[in-house]
Amino acid sequence: MSEHSIAGKKVAFLLTDGVEQIELTSPWEAVKEAGGEPTLVALSKGRLQGFNGTEKGDTFDVDLTAAEADASEFDALVIPGGVVNADHLRVDKDAQKFTRSFFEQHKPVAAICHGPWLLIDAGVIRGRKVTSYHTLQTDLKNAGANWTDEEVVVDQGLVTSRSPKDLPAFNSKVVEEISEGQHAGQTA
Repeated sequence: MSEHSIAGKKVAFLLTDGVEQIELTSPWEAVKEAGGEPTLVALSKGRLQGFNGTEKGDTFDVDLTAAEADASEFDALVIPGGVVNADHLRVDKDAQKFTRSFFEQHKPVAAICHGPWLLIDAGVIRGRKVTSYHTLQTDLKNAGANWTDEEVVVDQGLVTSRSPKDLPAFNSKVVEEISEGQHAGQTA
């Protein structure tokens, strides 16, 4: 059980087909265990296909689409990774707008592995200290981020991690930042 309570806090998980399953399910469970209410937000309605590496995993029911979701109804955003998932999210205008809204409202945002790719296209990464899967470092640096190779990085409510091996530290910081609430330095 987390030392931080986020009872009653609503947390959006933004993803699509190709999500790295453990990067969805592990933070989702951490949010639930701390009393939070996770909601699956995706690009389209229906069910999404998770993956364990290159192997198909479970499917997950979509609660809301990014087009119909409103960041003002949530307390935080989590963006799981997975190459295919992240590549589709980053070019979707609704996903970009939804993500950017959390920064504009100074709310915590967490992205792991390939998830930070979306932050580039949402226009919220310049000047922020982040980490990610190592193959994204050039993209993030070119977008103006201060990339570092660390287990978990927290910058004014923005939580980033590198890969599934970092999930324990990532989950802990996600719950901690949500419990702290809005961060004045979390801006678009």
